[in-house]
Amino acid sequence: MSLSRLLPDSTLSLLARGYAWLPDRMRRTTGPLVRARLLGKPTVALRGPEAVRFVYDERHVRRGPALPEPVKSTLFGHGAVHTLDGEAHRVRKAMFLSLLKSPQNIAGLVGDATAAWDEAAARWAERERVVLFDEASRVLAGAVCRWAGVPLKEAEAESAARDLVAMVDGFATLGPRHWRARSARRRREAWLASLVEGVRDGSASVPEGSVVDVVARHVDADGERLDARTAAVEILNVLRPTVAVCWFVAFAAHALHRWPEHRARLAEEARTGAGHGFGGAYAEAFAHEVRRFYPFAPFIGGLAAADLTWRGEPAPRGALVLLDIHGQDHDPALWEDPYSFDPRRFLDRPPERDELIPQGGGDPATGHRCPGEDVTVALLTALSARLSLLEYDVPEQDLRIPLRRIPSRPRSGFVVANVRPPG
Repeated sequence: MSLSRLLPDSTLSLLARGYAWLPDRMRRTTGPLVRARLLGKPTVALRGPEAVRFVYDERHVRRGPALPEPVKSTLFGHGAVHTLDGEAHRVRKAMFLSLLKSPQNIAGLVGDATAAWDEAAARWAERERVVLFDEASRVLAGAVCRWAGVPLKEAEAESAARDLVAMVDGFATLGPRHWRARSARRRREAWLASLVEGVRDGSASVPEGSVVDVVARHVDADGERLDARTAAVEILNVLRPTVAVCWFVAFAAHALHRWPEHRARLAEEARTGAGHGFGGAYAEAFAHEVRRFYPFAPFIGGLAAADLTWRGEPAPRGALVLLDIHGQDHDPALWEDPYSFDPRRFLDRPPERDELIPQGGGDPATGHRCPGEDVTVALLTALSARLSLLEYDVPEQDLRIPLRRIPSRPRSGFVVANVRPPG
């Protein structure tokens, strides 16, 4: 009998402790892995660059079958690339790589986002105060829809942003947030499925090579085009994670408020044009440190594809295998003084692929690592630089970041007042 089957179920403990649950278990464990039970299933948890390579090897772990229905119905969508393995996953993933790894495409999206940010910042100056998390979500929603070929009127940007945020905000919880996420997904899938059908029958026109155009024309591993609903799911899997960068923007503002010494260096770099308007070396290091330091994904999981052995410890076929993302990004074996916010750690060298894993690990071309990670870094680099140039007051508010809430963010959303855009 598996040792994990003898353990009490930890699901309620995970819900109660959030991001802290698995790192705490890791600290209390002397062996190479943590054993637990989640939702009644035997579970093992690993950490470290070697563990990343082990978990992302499909001979060891299959990601698709491990995704629970609530996550598919909120975050990823049914039939999404995340639910596939093997050749089906590689063919579908290639479509995303063609869209999200091109330097030209990334520069185009960042250009749209920074232009939208500058326009929005001018409007913020006319208001007494704004919530930066909400404003960033609207900026990003409008920019990514325009870039992706999704028609979106200015009056529709707020509701679209709200729905795209809801899908992320409600995937790992029960209650109202979760049901808002389900409703938002149903609404946006129907919206985009109608657009795909229009593109295919000629009643709607989108730019050639845009996300909508590429997804509508994509031929899957079975030689068939995606049905309109699955195509909508995959378009959302470009829009949703781009808008989710608003979490990191709020964290960047939190970091600049808590450690203001970074603002001057970011602003100086931005003013001298070192990053050609998109942020330079220090802004990119700052973006990496925001992604490492602040809580985003607690872990990823998959099912053991066979009876496995990790450093002499067995894991039975079908067991849930977790990779401790939050714990690894704060592991003192990898990061000197890991609970200190210090962008300089990324100035001397870029992060190793399987060390810094806030959006997962492995090779995005062959595994399940997020293909939009370069987009996230580029957007956060550019918006952090612009944030450093923006003058504002930070009124009294609740800036705590609760670790039991997944995904977490500053409770207030980071309120700013008396905004003064750069001249």
